[in-house]
Parts: sequence; structure tokens; C-alpha cells
Amino acid sequence: MKWKQARSDYGHYLKIERGLSQNSIDNYSLDILKLEKWLDSNNILVSPTVISEETVQEFIYHIAKKVNPRTQSRIISGLRGFFNYLIFEEYRSTNPLELIESPKIGRKLPDTLSINEVDMLIAAIDLSSPQGERNRAILETLYGCGLRVSELIGLKLSDLFYDEGFIKVTGKGDKQRFVPIAATTIKYIEIYRKDIRRHQPVDVLAQDTLFLNRRGKPLTRAMIFTIVKQLAEVAGIRKTVSPHTFRHSFATHLLENGADLRAIQQMLGHESITTTEVYTHIDTTHLRTVIDTYHPRKDKI
Repeated sequence: MKWKQARSDYGHYLKIERGLSQNSIDNYSLDILKLEKWLDSNNILVSPTVISEETVQEFIYHIAKKVNPRTQSRIISGLRGFFNYLIFEEYRSTNPLELIESPKIGRKLPDTLSINEVDMLIAAIDLSSPQGERNRAILETLYGCGLRVSELIGLKLSDLFYDEGFIKVTGKGDKQRFVPIAATTIKYIEIYRKDIRRHQPVDVLAQDTLFLNRRGKPLTRAMIFTIVKQLAEVAGIRKTVSPHTFRHSFATHLLENGADLRAIQQMLGHESITTTEVYTHIDTTHLRTVIDTYHPRKDKI
């Protein structure tokens, strides 16, 4: 079996059996491709069905010099999954990464914006252009609903259920969930939709897509990153700000204001509560307040 065929088959498996998004599949394929390119550059002719632990270990040593521990750990995890798939399909009997340990990495706390910094970013938008109204609606939706950037650009007009107070979001693995939407967010989406989107040409394949570029086509992930980065520069915010920062800020501010962690988990679309629990490490003073306010024996001295 050649590497290209193995990668392709693995991609089909991840899509059909695991239900992963195309973005996740592309990332896994990229990890395998890095190994392939390293083998080619070192004139190592070996197929994925017989590559040895020693050869893979050499590759891991190679990438360890070029990437940080977190990225190295992700690549090891991705390759381990690939070779487990080959074992499952009976192309191999052992996993060459079975005894290779991932580097120790601490749990990275999410970067967050303060409420004032969110206001500063939105205030930095130039509303004199049609793109300004769109960008305001984008930021209000990212922060107001806690969406991933892929969920934002995939949002449809038919996903807006204003009467019920929810939007339908398609998350990782094409899993759908309903997220509540505030009246403020609805207001800015409707300003964009009625005053801007309605008056621009729309590509035939994007008729139902909410946020569009100037040519009437869906926005890309890269474009959302660019919009946010440029606004952060204009606002004078020196933190590293990305679209995901709004999602982290959404969860953090809800938690700090007393929201239930399970409710936040459901809104974010996290399968495990442990993923959501990372937000409890951001502001321990809030946890102190929770005890002082709600514990039945708080006044017993």
C-alpha cells in the first residue's frame, strides 16, 4: 500500500465512520504528509504498512527541533490514530508509535478579552462602509453566541430561528445544536441582512449563506482572522486576538456572571464537560464568590 492511497482511505474512514469535519480530516492528512515528505527527503523507501518504530522515532526527533511541544504532541497523536486505523484494517499488526511518548505540556488557558476590550473592538469598526455593518454583525455573533469560526462562516439564513430565540449551529463532525441568541445580536444581524446583504449580488451557491464577501460568496476562515486582527490593531489591543478569543470570552464572561457550567458546555457544543472546565481556571476570585454566596454553611463560624 502506498502512502497516498493510505491517506485517502484514512480520510474516507474519518469522514464516514468518525463523522469528522473536512477541516479536521485535512489536519490529520497534513500530519501524515509531513512524515511522507521527511521520508522522501531522506531517501527512505518504505510503505506505511511496514515502516518501523525506529524510523518513526527519527522523524519525531526531527520535528521536535522545529515545532513547539504542543504541536509535536498533536502530530504524534494524529499519526498514532493513522496507524491504529491500519491495524484495524489488518494492514499492520503493530503501531510504530505505541511506545513513543508525547512531550509533557501544561494545560493552556484560553486568552480572553475583558468586556471593555470587546466594546473597544466593536467601536473600532468603520461603519461608513457596507463591510463595517457586516463586520459588526460578525463580531456580535461570535461573542454573543460563542461560535467557532467554522460555525460562523457556515451559518445559514435558514438557521435563524428568531421567534424561538435560537440559531441552529453546525459544529465539529457536522453535529448540530441550538444556541440561544440575544436581542442585541439579532438587531445587528438584521441591520446587516436588510440594509447591506439584500442589496448586493449573491452567488448562486451562497443564496442561503448569511455572511458574504463583496463578491457575494461565503467568507473564508482566513478572512475572519484578518478582520479581527486588523480591528485589534485599530483598537490598540496588544493581546493576540483571534476569532476564537471571542468564543473563550463568551464562556468566561458567562461563568463569571454566574452561568451554570453545564449550560455553557451545551452552548459551546463540547462533548465533554472537562473541555468546558478549562474556563474555571481563569478567574479563581469568581469561585471564591460562589462559595461565599451559595454554600449553606458560609456563615457558620
